[in-house]
Amino acid sequence: MRLCALSPCLRLRVGASECAGLGRARAARLFLRPRRRDTHRSRSPLTSTFPPPLSPISAKRYARAVAGYTAALALADTTGSSTPAGRDAAVLFANRAAAHVRLECFGAALADAGRAVEADPGYVKGYYRRADAALGLGRVTAALRDFKAASKVAPRDPDLRRKLAQCEKEAARARFEAAIAVPSADAVPVADRIDVRTMGVEADYVGPRMEEVAEEERAGASGKGGPGPARPAFKVTLPFVEGMIEAFRGQRSIHRRFAFEIVLAAKALLAAAPPVVDVPIPAGTHFTVCGDVHGQFYDLLRIFERNGAPSPSNPYLFNGDFVDRGSFSVEVILTLFAYKCLYPESLFLARGNHESAGMNKVYGFDGEVRAKFSPLLADLFRETFCALPLAHVLGGRVLVVHGGLFSRDGVTLADLRAIDRFREPPEEGLMCELLWSDPAPEPGRAPSKRGVGVAFGPDVTRAFLETNGLGLLVRSHEVKDGGFEVEHGGACVTVFSAPNYCDAMGNLGAWIRFEGADEPGGDPTPHFTTFEAAPHPPVRPMAFASPFMGGMFGL
Repeated sequence: MRLCALSPCLRLRVGASECAGLGRARAARLFLRPRRRDTHRSRSPLTSTFPPPLSPISAKRYARAVAGYTAALALADTTGSSTPAGRDAAVLFANRAAAHVRLECFGAALADAGRAVEADPGYVKGYYRRADAALGLGRVTAALRDFKAASKVAPRDPDLRRKLAQCEKEAARARFEAAIAVPSADAVPVADRIDVRTMGVEADYVGPRMEEVAEEERAGASGKGGPGPARPAFKVTLPFVEGMIEAFRGQRSIHRRFAFEIVLAAKALLAAAPPVVDVPIPAGTHFTVCGDVHGQFYDLLRIFERNGAPSPSNPYLFNGDFVDRGSFSVEVILTLFAYKCLYPESLFLARGNHESAGMNKVYGFDGEVRAKFSPLLADLFRETFCALPLAHVLGGRVLVVHGGLFSRDGVTLADLRAIDRFREPPEEGLMCELLWSDPAPEPGRAPSKRGVGVAFGPDVTRAFLETNGLGLLVRSHEVKDGGFEVEHGGACVTVFSAPNYCDAMGNLGAWIRFEGADEPGGDPTPHFTTFEAAPHPPVRPMAFASPFMGGMFGL
């Protein structure tokens, strides 16, 4: 038995010589049957408590599927008619779009799904895939348009009717929120509308407690309270953080008063920071950079178990995308915010593209906060995310951003320091590209496969670093099978810290530990550590997202 020449990852039950005789639509249906491989059991104490993660489906298989469909399309008749050849082409385009969606390449998925519709306007899945890609980018109106178009072709399809109803509901909710929204210039910040003193901690509360302090000690801090008599306030201490982590580990929560106190205090600290934060790494010290965590709380604990918890002697930067996808996002963000409050100069946080209202509504964080706490706390998180810095410069030589570089030459650190970050990310410009762009192997620039940001080549990276007197670009934003990847001749590094992403991708996680340079002005030295996923409770990823979003990613 040999694999069909269409793709090295496809398990087609035919020999290579039989490929040409296989109906192309049938061949497409045989695509993407990935083998599952066993994961190694963790040696963590949690092993006896929680089952191991699901057997992974490697991201490489979807990339190979894209290559396979591309090869198949080269053989197909793509005249765009409603003939069998047109249907075959539509099937291949739609299936390649599905693989792009699983790789979160929503721009490429939109293009392929559009070509599927053009190839055969009667092929319903073309509309499905285009709607899925639009939803991945948070474009509910565009998705609704395609679901309606598909319903005209297949009005009795029960799955389509369900998706259409869900999308209409989401669109109606968005219209309602837009109708009642107060213009930003007139809106009172959420933090200023919250009086935490009204959130009494009941006598029978048995969870971890923050330390009570006199309210005047917190004068000037966000959340110090509204009108009314002075009452005791609280502050974050190490025993509280450790107790909170153990509560979260056991799937218990903390009192809502403490959750609000943490987020309000973190917001005040983050808002006081500049858009680009300079972090020294003196000789003889180290500094750890982590990539996306995406709500995978038990993997965050694994980082701390193996690399040490944040402290003045063990500082960290978490480079965005703390939330969404994983269903323990609340636990992740409260833990990181609590450490930020405890060690403001030793725990740094950068904004990712998922620290935004649109992404949070689509990928689960908004629903998770509402389910575990309240809509008010969800609104406070939304506002706090707008205060996150956009970039960090380590030791004067390493720039760390979540996404990547820019659609034009000549951008300087001064340009980045001048960005007004206190807003939702725009769909273009420097702030957008910092959060969304990706490196590419080819020189120059190209449209992003995601549909947002830009793909930038090694020449763009080198020119940017030279212009700004930097030695290295570190970014996150992309799943890497080995947890990290060094690109652009060593000038660009991607680090991703969510192993077995979404319990499906089979990737390792990683972090980078920089050692301070011995000589002033020297480059900090990076050291890479990879790790496997930790066991976690049997809660599926995106458990709090809209049902059709989980289905889109096979969750």
